[in-house]
Amino acid sequence: MSFFTELTKKPWVPAQAAIDNAEQGNLLPVPAATLGLRVLLGVMTVLFSLFVIAYSDRMVVGDWRPLPEPWLLWISTAILVLSSVAMHRAVLGARQGDGERVKTGLQWAGISAFAFLAGQLWAWQLLVAEGYYAASNPANAFFYLLTAVHGLHLLGGLVAWYRAAARVRRASDVAETVLSVELCAIYWHFLLVVWLVLFGLLLFS
Repeated sequence: MSFFTELTKKPWVPAQAAIDNAEQGNLLPVPAATLGLRVLLGVMTVLFSLFVIAYSDRMVVGDWRPLPEPWLLWISTAILVLSSVAMHRAVLGARQGDGERVKTGLQWAGISAFAFLAGQLWAWQLLVAEGYYAASNPANAFFYLLTAVHGLHLLGGLVAWYRAAARVRRASDVAETVLSVELCAIYWHFLLVVWLVLFGLLLFS
């Protein structure tokens, strides 16, 4: 009988009861926006991972002819790094209650992001002008595909950036905007990491 009792014990119940008592029966608070961002970043991680795997598998085939990396991509990469730094400064300003620092950080983060996208389009034009069309080689097609998908995700980030900036302008207290700015910054840093991975892949293929 005692053996059966041991098998049917639920050791996690006391631990859960302790947590419930500490939280007075309430669920641990996780803002819906935070949860949504986590899900989004998870999906994006899977998506870009699949692209990286497909790129790595395709580049070993004999018809693969890497295109020359435009010098402009180095400048675009530096601009995106600066954009992420500006976003981080906005987060620090929000946490410290410095409204002007938040506004300045968001402003430069947005300007830099638009500059990055403009640089990507310019790089496309340079390649097309030299005859590197998407249909002429698998390496070309992957380059345009990867940069386009990343650019579209950055455009989506600019929507979140605009909403965060608008909330900062309307807020009477900077503390009300901390979560919005932090989530926007997390997305910004994530896209920077993704771009660095993609750029390294394109550079050394």
